[in-house]
Amino acid sequence: MDHPVLDLSLDAGALTARLVDFRSESGDEKALADAIERELRALAHLTVDRYGNNVVARTNLGRAERVVLAGHIDTVPIADNVPSRLDEDGVLWGCGTSDMKSGVAVQLRIAATVPEPNRDLTFVFYDNEEVAADRNGLGHVAKAHPEWLAGDFAVLLEPSDGQVEGGCQGTLRVLLRTSGERAHSARAWMGSNAIHAAAPILARLAAYEPRRPVIDGLEYHEGLNAVRIEGGVAGNVIPDECTVTVNFRYAPDRTGNEALAHVREVFADCGVTEFVVDDHSGGALPGLSHPAAAAFMEAVGGTPRPKFGWTDVARFSALGVPAVNYGPGDPIYAHKRDEHVVTERITHCEERLRSWLTS
Repeated sequence: MDHPVLDLSLDAGALTARLVDFRSESGDEKALADAIERELRALAHLTVDRYGNNVVARTNLGRAERVVLAGHIDTVPIADNVPSRLDEDGVLWGCGTSDMKSGVAVQLRIAATVPEPNRDLTFVFYDNEEVAADRNGLGHVAKAHPEWLAGDFAVLLEPSDGQVEGGCQGTLRVLLRTSGERAHSARAWMGSNAIHAAAPILARLAAYEPRRPVIDGLEYHEGLNAVRIEGGVAGNVIPDECTVTVNFRYAPDRTGNEALAHVREVFADCGVTEFVVDDHSGGALPGLSHPAAAAFMEAVGGTPRPKFGWTDVARFSALGVPAVNYGPGDPIYAHKRDEHVVTERITHCEERLRSWLTS
């Protein structure tokens, strides 16, 4: 398949369009990783390493501080929204425009045009962010080459609409199973309905009051919700199994173990016969008190906000690197068929980062 040609001399909006025109759904990022690696290796001020479809480039200027700029290169499945399209109002449409090829374009522009930053820089481009956590490329790099990700501060260019979003909430997904006994529905009293047995779980969820803790001046908002329910054998059979899938989004002042213990406690007397952890990724504290974060906030301006969703700032936090989310895309449009980004916001994000890294 023919692919676009990356050209790092393009402005950030045009470069975003080129990136969008590379199909790079999760698991199919090789062509884009190849192109990014090729362009970065042509820059004499960077050393470049690769692990799978993850590319890491670094300056080595002996600066007192090192900042990591990171972004994922995969997208969700395309929904008839590739190739990209730029309209007369300067809005770029296409899969990944918001989440997060506009952020990747900013990374590449900084890599190409800031050869002597005031802080040493590490650029991380990684795969498989939009799928299960065990496939996440940043996680693979952190496990295999943690030294590549070492730094004093990290900026994840996830879509944040040009505003700093501190930390992120953790996410825990559990399967709550109830049991019964099969019977013919004409003689239901001969069995026990597992779906009916799930009623206490749903009642507990409906009555749940989420916490809204304030951390470093940011108000987070937890949530405990059923996201799926499965049960039933046939139209004339009383079901003997039912599974309620519950997602807990929890504030970063809870550890992963504390979050798990809380969910177990919530459903302790709800007739759950099996409790299975299906997926779990811890959160990250805002880290806004770090000097580098304060300098970053001063450079980019605005008022910091909490990150309610989970992002890979949590992986940096686990490595001891304070991190924030800051990118040009609007998260409201991430993953949507009408995904788009205002090109002026891409340019603004690039200019703010450049100012911080050169002043």
